[in-house]
Amino acid sequence: MRKIILAAAVAGAALTLSACSEGTEDAATETAEGAMADVEANADAMAADVAAAGEEAAADVAAAGEEAAAEVEAATDAAEATVEEAAQ
Repeated sequence: MRKIILAAAVAGAALTLSACSEGTEDAATETAEGAMADVEANADAMAADVAAAGEEAAADVAAAGEEAAAEVEAATDAAEATVEEAAQ
């Protein structure tokens, strides 16, 4: 009689373990899918941030180029005026 009860208990434990394993597998799958969704969202946000930083850098470079061109023009005008003064 004890052997039958022990066998039934082992069979019940095996079924419980089997059910837990399936539940654990489902939970692991959901966790992995959630992690992938988080990674994808973070990658999209990072790409947007990098693009915005690139646009800002390009605007800064353009502004610096325009400022340098204005300074070169002013220096050229000053040099021309100096040459004209010296020629008189």
